[in-house]
Amino acid sequence: MTDTRNIVILTGAGISAESGIATFRGPGGLWEGHRVEDVCTPEALAADPDLVHRFYDLRRAALAGVMPNAAHAALARLDREWPGELLIVTQNVDDLHERAGATRLLHMHGALKQALCAACGARFDWRDDLPPGTSCPACTAPALRPDIVFFGEIPYHMERIEAALAQADLFVSIGTSGAVYPAAGFVRIARAYGATTLELNLDRSEGSGWFDESRLGPAGQRVPEWVEQMLSV
Repeated sequence: MTDTRNIVILTGAGISAESGIATFRGPGGLWEGHRVEDVCTPEALAADPDLVHRFYDLRRAALAGVMPNAAHAALARLDREWPGELLIVTQNVDDLHERAGATRLLHMHGALKQALCAACGARFDWRDDLPPGTSCPACTAPALRPDIVFFGEIPYHMERIEAALAQADLFVSIGTSGAVYPAAGFVRIARAYGATTLELNLDRSEGSGWFDESRLGPAGQRVPEWVEQMLSV
């Protein structure tokens, strides 16, 4: 990796699991005790807005009880010290990357601490509960919702992400299942443009076969090891 200058990193639920945040799908395919279809689709929001809003209120409040772990800290260090281009793309909606100090960062699936107006498209920082019918500070419509990309909606920043993948010398996937698209396809895009690909994961993912190398183990161990390797070249 001595010729590496441009790095794109994808992070998923596995990097935050060691901080105590539940992974995307738990036992039985449930998401923190709920079917995904009941809390993370536009249809769910329309059918039961109280349930959906309360679900994300609880998740937002729970962030106060968790802290970034060694993997978040290592990526923040790489962000500070890497002299070339670097982009961290996270599927996670928590704020642990930011709290660790990362700045070259995109949330492709939204963020718990943001609200989105379904009427005018404005976004706002949001820390408190967000009951259905909350008025938008910009347009006054009672249309604020969690700024979360639901299943069936287009992830954020896709043009910028794809442009970065096209320029990447190295693509690294950390703590992902390899099952959720379009993120699961990033490794193939990066490979098509000639990037070296590396997976850091607790177990082999559904997309492990697309990576040049897989290093298995807890993110809190594997990510700091890799960052140290990159910065010592």
